[in-house]
Amino acid sequence: MFAKILIANRGEIACRVIATAKRMGIATVAVYSEADRHALHVEMADEAVPIGPAPAGESYLKIDTIIEACRQTGAQAVHPGYGFLSENAAFARALEAAGIVFVGPPVGAIEAMGDKITSKKFAKEAGVNVVPGHMGLIESSEEAARIASEIGLPVMLKASAGGGGKGMRIAWNEREVREGFEAARREAKSSFGDERIFIEKFIEEPRHIEIQVMADAHGNVIYLGERECSIQRRNQKVVEEAPSPFLDEETRKAMGEQACALAAAVGYRSAGTVEFIVDQHRHFYFLEMNTRLQVEHPVTELVTGLDLVEMMLRVADGEKLPLRQEEVKMQGWAIECRLYAEDPFRNFLPSTGRLTRYRPPERASGEGTRLRNDTGVVEGSEITLFYDPMIAKLCTHATGEGAKARAAAVAAMSDALDAFTVEGIRHNIPFLAALMAHPRWQEGRLSTAFIAEEFPDGFSGAAAGEEEARVLAAIAATAHLIERARLDRLSGRLRPHSGRIREDWVIRLDGEFRDVRVAGGRPGVPCDLDLVIDGAAIAISTVWRPGELTFHGSIEGREVFAQIAREGAALRVERRGVSRLTHLLRPAVAEAARHMPEKKAGELDNRLLCPMPGIVISLPVKEGQKVEAGETLATVEAMKMENVLRAERDVVVKKICSAPGEVVAFDQVLMEFE
Repeated sequence: MFAKILIANRGEIACRVIATAKRMGIATVAVYSEADRHALHVEMADEAVPIGPAPAGESYLKIDTIIEACRQTGAQAVHPGYGFLSENAAFARALEAAGIVFVGPPVGAIEAMGDKITSKKFAKEAGVNVVPGHMGLIESSEEAARIASEIGLPVMLKASAGGGGKGMRIAWNEREVREGFEAARREAKSSFGDERIFIEKFIEEPRHIEIQVMADAHGNVIYLGERECSIQRRNQKVVEEAPSPFLDEETRKAMGEQACALAAAVGYRSAGTVEFIVDQHRHFYFLEMNTRLQVEHPVTELVTGLDLVEMMLRVADGEKLPLRQEEVKMQGWAIECRLYAEDPFRNFLPSTGRLTRYRPPERASGEGTRLRNDTGVVEGSEITLFYDPMIAKLCTHATGEGAKARAAAVAAMSDALDAFTVEGIRHNIPFLAALMAHPRWQEGRLSTAFIAEEFPDGFSGAAAGEEEARVLAAIAATAHLIERARLDRLSGRLRPHSGRIREDWVIRLDGEFRDVRVAGGRPGVPCDLDLVIDGAAIAISTVWRPGELTFHGSIEGREVFAQIAREGAALRVERRGVSRLTHLLRPAVAEAARHMPEKKAGELDNRLLCPMPGIVISLPVKEGQKVEAGETLATVEAMKMENVLRAERDVVVKKICSAPGEVVAFDQVLMEFE
């Protein structure tokens, strides 16, 4: 086995590879850009080598620099993780020429499968079902529009060398084809250094289901079950699970065998993923093969009990696979949620800054469940605009079978998200929590259009049903009562009625008022209270103390979690994607508050403010130009994704305050309107 390996990556995947290597007794070398000098993967590795400035093109994508780092440290092999150079044939070839082992597939397999156009042609020749489309190179937006009309709208525009949702657009009309082609090509060139785009038919109501394969250099190929990856936004996966709630055993076996046949046909070695699109009748079509470790590999590890990184390292060292196909066993259900630095309340715009608080949950709730959190950050880490906005991959696994195991994994994930504290940047935990509580998700009725269909106007917070609203009210009332009792103790103030706290209260949740009566118990620490909320009895207990960010307790014997933050005289309570600003009021005060007028939103701002830090890519308007609602005003790149800013109403451009190539800050004025 290798004595030392270099990880040509950053963030959580670099930390993930380092953890397995250390367990195997292999020394590790990290590489880092100037922006990552204090990153977690740098601290975890045995050695670390600086490789250049923050932009990936000047650091993590520099092949010669990484090979030189191998020479300096004596690393015998390189694990590329995912993204960056993981599917770069030139990188694998350069390593081979330098006598360094590439922990991945052979160059020929990368070239055959890593290019989406070539891979589809190869798959078709091998008898694999492929989605109808145009596999040739497309030179212009006019040609793209013509091809799209021949295939039939809607169509999907995809970067040939793409992955992770980069360089990908769905077009429903000719205008979107033209705009999407140019945007996808720019994005592809920026992310992969390859601007080639192809077009294929977009299958409506599709599911994205992929097969994990593993192959060695001795001709052995196995598949390790499937992953359902249908919950996507902008073609970027958000939630994954294993197994799929949709597949039957017959379809699973057919997809697995086809994936293995394709891998064998290209002489594959190492871990790889064959992605399929599956329609409502379980007809499946080959999309692409990712010749690397996938972001979502933890759910496969949880249900199989295998360490895919270890298998990759052993295969790269020439060992045979440790098991045959018939020995692969799938146990339980696993779910992965991707925590991103983005603001779901502002159309998921990227967020940057320092993690002032980062407290992952310590354990999974529920019997027979376990928790896993793959991350590349710690409290104090900085999220920059140069790289992918992922903070962590939170996973839960439940034992058992079928729908019961899935429900247990979902419940554990809901509690884990409620117990996860992240401050300093915006994040998508409220959205993920709302997804877990969504009836359609819980029923397993999924498609890649799920988010677009269920949140057509964006995300503004989850709606609380009556039962969940009472739980939120109980938590808020209890927290307020504990705070009041603490203040009484500190001030020495005595309450009337022999020092007992008054019984009748009203809890205000934003604009909603609920009657609360303390029927028993006292709000100390630990706290056990019998509350009556709007006539419904609720027994609640907790050891929460004022100032703690996570509320942990039980309601009617059921474990509950919530996030609590002080905002002036109020407490903000968040749970299950529902966020409420809460006040505990005496009944007379609450009656007066009911009649207070609500503040109205101000007039529209006659400026275009940049909604995230980034780099201005284009400003396709001029001063004095009349712009109609929906037209593009600016394109800003942040975290390797292009964000198009459109006019919300008809306007006339008065002044342009920025220029293409300029680095802009959050809320910086890009242009003014008359």
